[in-house]
Amino acid sequence: MAELYAYTDGACSGNPGPGGWGALLIARDGEAVVRERELSGGEAQTTNNRMELMAAISALEALDRAAAITVVTDSAYVKGGITEWIAGWKRKGWRTSTGKPVKNEDLWRRLEEAAGRHRVRWEWIKGHAGHPENERADALARAGMAPFKPKR
Repeated sequence: MAELYAYTDGACSGNPGPGGWGALLIARDGEAVVRERELSGGEAQTTNNRMELMAAISALEALDRAAAITVVTDSAYVKGGITEWIAGWKRKGWRTSTGKPVKNEDLWRRLEEAAGRHRVRWEWIKGHAGHPENERADALARAGMAPFKPKR
């Protein structure tokens, strides 16, 4: 049975500024790649954290049925938020430990809903460290941002 992975990344030119997200979905049978799917998109005015979230959301929303999936991200913000902090934010009415509103609440809610339809294992890897699938996700994120960057 194939194992499913989503390698996700976000990018931003300025923060805020034009941004993009990318996701590489791979089904593997052992070491053999059975299927691949590339996803990307972007926005004219956004932040890096929003694009990191959109990459994970888009990967999970792209699945047409419930699946066991490992989401691999280089964003400690995404992994920490969804696996550790979100329960406390919800308990506190979407407030941080200091009582401030949680940034990107709309996307955190969307990510939680998308993840809830699947059995998700979250994995963090160091970004820009030569990991081939992470580098591809980064390239997809930059491609997703390209249409929103000003022409020089």
